[in-house]
Amino acid sequence: MADLDKEIIRRQLLEKRSALLGQDVKSMSRNIVNTVLSLEQWGRAEEVLLYWPIRNEVDIRPLLENAWNSGKRLFMPCCRKNEPGQMDFGVVRAEADLTSGSFGIKEPCRTRCEFPDAVSPDLIIVPGVGFDRSGFRIGFGGGYYDRFLARPQKDAFLSVGVCYDFQLVEGFPVEPWDKNVQLVCTDKELIWQR
Repeated sequence: MADLDKEIIRRQLLEKRSALLGQDVKSMSRNIVNTVLSLEQWGRAEEVLLYWPIRNEVDIRPLLENAWNSGKRLFMPCCRKNEPGQMDFGVVRAEADLTSGSFGIKEPCRTRCEFPDAVSPDLIIVPGVGFDRSGFRIGFGGGYYDRFLARPQKDAFLSVGVCYDFQLVEGFPVEPWDKNVQLVCTDKELIWQR
């Protein structure tokens, strides 16, 4: 898929992801979750930013459970209405704090969750339609995570892109505003940016 337009790659990867069987999503996601749980940075993290999976994305819900059970402060994104590309981050203490939001994604309920002005978690898990080995991603094209990753972060901050092995692609165009993650975790390997 070298040198293909991002939109073509996005469409191909989404078609392949939507064709996955439930058992494959579960198995590959379990490998990714177990790898993340084994990271020293996950163990040390006091604050984490996670997402709710949709449409066969890597199912990281066991990470939410682990964060809640281990006393980590868990942030989740909430898209701003009428402000494309902008997210706020709510503190989620249980699944009951979530509501159906933008794009049909579960997100923090604005009346039940705290939304701090500044959010700088120790570790963020970033979903993607595809990633390259340099940590750049293809998302849905809204720039939501690029804007967050461009913010100043604490020194110990770690951004982890999660995807299935087939979503690891090379040759897509990278724009000046694109921000890469520090680590890509697939069901088969870890790729650090050093």
